[in-house]
Amino acid sequence: MGYRDVRFSEGSVFLVSGGAGFIGSNICDALIDMGYTVRCLDDLSTGKYENIEHLEGNDRFTFIKGDIRNLDTCMEACKGVDYVLNQAAWGSVPRSIEMPLLYEEINIRGILNMMEAARECGVKKFVYASSSSVYGDSTILPKKEGQEGKVLSPYALTKKVDEEYGRLYKELYGLDTYGLRYFNVFGRRQDPNGMYAAVIPKFIKQLLHGEVPTINGDGRQSRDFTYIDNVIEANLRACQASSEAAGQAYNIGAGGRLFLNDIYSHLCKALDKDVEPNYGPARKGDVRDSNADISKARELLGYDPEYDFEKGIALAIDWYKEYLK
Repeated sequence: MGYRDVRFSEGSVFLVSGGAGFIGSNICDALIDMGYTVRCLDDLSTGKYENIEHLEGNDRFTFIKGDIRNLDTCMEACKGVDYVLNQAAWGSVPRSIEMPLLYEEINIRGILNMMEAARECGVKKFVYASSSSVYGDSTILPKKEGQEGKVLSPYALTKKVDEEYGRLYKELYGLDTYGLRYFNVFGRRQDPNGMYAAVIPKFIKQLLHGEVPTINGDGRQSRDFTYIDNVIEANLRACQASSEAAGQAYNIGAGGRLFLNDIYSHLCKALDKDVEPNYGPARKGDVRDSNADISKARELLGYDPEYDFEKGIALAIDWYKEYLK
């Protein structure tokens, strides 16, 4: 299964906003490989040109350097587009706590600009990245849509607001929107550098370079780590979902639950390293435990994740060994 068996009509045009980022660039690759026309919109504030540079020169690929905070830019990018896959946003819970105003500008006003442009331009489907962080302080496991708690960070709040706008744009304007609540996505091209780097690429880089990683908290917090190809599949399946399934948010995970200490041990074993980690203070705003109930996405989107953690992490490690040479 996976995304490779998803088919659209010939000549379909996709806009991937945030298309030079980790997730967006992988979606661009998949769509180009499948034979479709792709526009990539990115201001390169967190995305990297090197992630899509290899696609330049392909006559089915266009890169637009632009900011989703500019409505005119969004309108221009959406003209003649069938499907919008909006990955444009600033991530990182800790950074959002430091910069709440910027997160409001990009992750709320920017996404609203994209929805409005999609509506005005008659886009068929608007699929956008949400986040498992919307579950906030809820202790219910597995996480199920409709059982959210109080959000714990500005980042989580922006995603919650995006979902409400997605619902309204379906109910008021008839735009088919689908919110995808990503659960700890990992895989090729995820940036291992910087203080806001995600835990898996950061640990892999540090272990490969002989450094001692720091685990925030006691390491007993759990995550539903989800390989990038599952997320590509979810985006493409959402583009084919029924209108009845629109205006809602969906958990996109692998349906597993792994503890950080166990992840760390797995990486050490896979990389043949014997390094005791440091332990630091828990991060403010982090959800303690995360495990996705993906039954709604299975039923209404046809989402059927092909990659479990073991299969995905083996591919990710191979990629980083090559990338970090």
